[in-house]
Amino acid sequence: MVKRKHKISQIEFVKQWFIKNAGRDIPHSESKNALETLWKRTYGSRFEDSDRSIRTLCDIGFLIKIKNGVYRHDPSRTSKRKLRGFSEAQKKFILERDGYKCVECGLGPKNGVVLHVDHIKPQNRNGKSEILNGQTLCASHNFIKKIASQTQTGKRMFIRLLELSKKSDDSDNEHKEKLVAFCLEILSIYEKHKINGQILWTEDN
Repeated sequence: MVKRKHKISQIEFVKQWFIKNAGRDIPHSESKNALETLWKRTYGSRFEDSDRSIRTLCDIGFLIKIKNGVYRHDPSRTSKRKLRGFSEAQKKFILERDGYKCVECGLGPKNGVVLHVDHIKPQNRNGKSEILNGQTLCASHNFIKKIASQTQTGKRMFIRLLELSKKSDDSDNEHKEKLVAFCLEILSIYEKHKINGQILWTEDN
């Protein structure tokens, strides 16, 4: 690839690479290594988060997840949804508005932390690329946000399972007690690590 004077966005860079490799089932490790090497060769800097770009392109339907850790770009099957991320001007405004600090932990480049401009309401849930829908997150809190919906589902499931277990008229009391104890232990771990605290639960529930 010819060295460019002006960088394109990292996500556009990833899109172009997958277009050139269309129709192939590509393991994540292969695409990650190739993209990071090519970015370094092209721009002379480090590709900060190729994982996030690949996940985003999969979320919007540009990439097909063949199986865990394997992706393919197939133009004949790719979703027609188009990625319209924040413009560079919008990103600059959001970063300046948030003081170049993560809105969750307050850390930023001065602390050696990589910042992302994040959609508060995700694009795959029809979140718009508007300034009011943007926030500054560090890489760690951005990752936590990505998995939050999955952990929320898990917590609600265990709360419901605990309720059903307590109400069960199972004649096998030993089995019932084990299931109740299992649910209580899992939910206590949520509380210990302060995960999904907005979903209220106490042991007295």
